Amino acid sequence: MQNQECLQLFEDYLKNEKKASANTLSSYLRDIRQFGSYLDLHTDTTILEADEDEVQEYINWLKNNGKSVATVSRCIASLKNLYAFLCLRQYLDVNPAARLVTDKSVQKLPQILTSKEVELLLEQPECVDAKGYRDRAMLEMLYATGMRVTELIDLNIGDVNLDAGVIRCESRGKERYIPMYSAAIKALSEYIELVRPQMLALPDEEALFVNVSGERMSRQGFWKIIKFYQKKAKIEKDITPHTLRHSFAAHLLENGADIHAIQEMLGHADISSTQVYSHLVKKQLKDVYNKAHPRA
Repeated sequence: MQNQECLQLFEDYLKNEKKASANTLSSYLRDIRQFGSYLDLHTDTTILEADEDEVQEYINWLKNNGKSVATVSRCIASLKNLYAFLCLRQYLDVNPAARLVTDKSVQKLPQILTSKEVELLLEQPECVDAKGYRDRAMLEMLYATGMRVTELIDLNIGDVNLDAGVIRCESRGKERYIPMYSAAIKALSEYIELVRPQMLALPDEEALFVNVSGERMSRQGFWKIIKFYQKKAKIEKDITPHTLRHSFAAHLLENGADIHAIQEMLGHADISSTQVYSHLVKKQLKDVYNKAHPRA
């Protein structure tokens, strides 16, 4: 079996059986393509023919070429998943990636905004035109719900319940309902009632948030919006769409929210993914203590 055929089988498996997210699918396939290219250049074997030594040599090659611990760890995860699939489908009897070990490293805590920085960012869109109303609604929604940016742009108009003040979010085969605070409800209501009908390219468009062409907003389009308002607000921190998600979780924890409730709102399958915000809050408290205590 050639590398391209192997890659196609793995892609179909991830899409149809594992229901992998677009981001997971993209990163896995990118890692496997890079591995296949390495084999073509440095060996006479294919992905299916590579043995344990060749797989380990590839990981060593990544490290020697300056790849970060995070990048190498992700590549290891991609290879483990690929070869586990090939064994499951009985293309292989032995998994050559089974003994790969991820280097232990200090977990990098996500960067968050302070409450004042969030307020400053949310104040930037000016409701003087359609774009201003839309942008304010999107930023308020992201901070109100802690959604992933992909989930935000995938929302349809039917997912909104303004009367109940909740958003229905369906992601990775699971459904959840997330409440919104009053300012977010107001911003979303104004966008839907005053602006969205005039922005649509087609009257039956289902996308909640649309671009200037009247079609569903893209990830890249929303990334540019975030960067524009970060610059306008003169916030020094590097803000990404995920920064508001991190800030949402950390601020809820700071104010006493139950971690399991936050886990449900974020859509985390594993509580360990949510617990990183506990470490972040504790680190911030320690930083405050060290700066403020006279004997620290």
